[in-house]
Amino acid sequence: MRIAAGMPPEARGVARDGVRLLVATPDGIGHVRFTDLGRFLSPGDLVVVNTSATVAAAVDGHRADGRPVTVHFSTPLDDGEWLVELRENSAAHGRVTDAAPAEAVSLPARVTLTLSHRYPDPTADRMWVAEPTPDCDAGAFLARHGRPIRYSYVPDPWPLSAYQTVFAAQPGSAEMPSAGRPFSAELVTSLIAAGVVFAPITLHAGVASLDAGEPPLPERFTVPEPTARLVNLTRSAGRRVIAVGTTVTRALESAVEPGESGAGVRTRPGTGIRPSGAAAGTVRARRGWTDLVLGADHRARVVTGLITGWHDPEASHLALLEAVAGPELVRAAYHEADEKGYLGHEFGDSCLLLPPL
Repeated sequence: MRIAAGMPPEARGVARDGVRLLVATPDGIGHVRFTDLGRFLSPGDLVVVNTSATVAAAVDGHRADGRPVTVHFSTPLDDGEWLVELRENSAAHGRVTDAAPAEAVSLPARVTLTLSHRYPDPTADRMWVAEPTPDCDAGAFLARHGRPIRYSYVPDPWPLSAYQTVFAAQPGSAEMPSAGRPFSAELVTSLIAAGVVFAPITLHAGVASLDAGEPPLPERFTVPEPTARLVNLTRSAGRRVIAVGTTVTRALESAVEPGESGAGVRTRPGTGIRPSGAAAGTVRARRGWTDLVLGADHRARVVTGLITGWHDPEASHLALLEAVAGPELVRAAYHEADEKGYLGHEFGDSCLLLPPL
């Protein structure tokens, strides 16, 4: 396991865009700074970013027997219930394993959170669907009573601003879409001036501290029409579509016309755009929920490059990277990162994967 960055790079005396960048291509591996990103992109390449902003998703409460508990809010569901994870208390402690249906957790402002059932199925032991009483707006509640989710590798608290990317516009992510964190406004401007195109999607990332082998949770996403058109034009011109993070990759691949590989995308009443008559492999505007899991059985079809941070090599994360760049390139990159001491997790260093077009 690589060394985790325990604080934002700015607190270590490194600029936001000054973190290390490992560039992995079939021709070899290079080591530069994130500010050098433009050296590896060409005019006409499309960089797709996530505009989801991080919310203060950790709230302290008490169980019925008085024991303190920290609730990690993952996402609001369409029926007003909340998807949550219970942690024992501070960032240094693990998750609660002895909770049961109908248990009530007392939160600030006299809000009671009643556990309904395990999610996504009765065999799961991490996430719960819970009902707040009285009914309240999750965003407003968290803005007043929450703090950023923090794990034991980050020993000190940091303000919510430390967990935002320069693209953050729409609050909704329980944990930062961290692949976009190293971008600065100055770097984006220089890339645009060099002919690199930027386009947005939104995917609200849920609680991501999953155990090895656990698939990613369903997440709410939007791929707008202009972005879909730019992706299709970029592909037709033979240029790269570079996703900034696994969240962007999941959103774009969830918006591909089904064809023979369209499993994993669903919409909910009143939210989904599901056009008909388009060629398989074409990206269309879409919004709703995705439970798409990319891997050996479902390779990426439109993403041809990926900017990502360094995370523990658990199965679902590596499987998604390999679905874009192939297992050999990903394994070589991770081996080199370990050898060279790259820093991991949301405040760490970065990687650019450029498989053959």
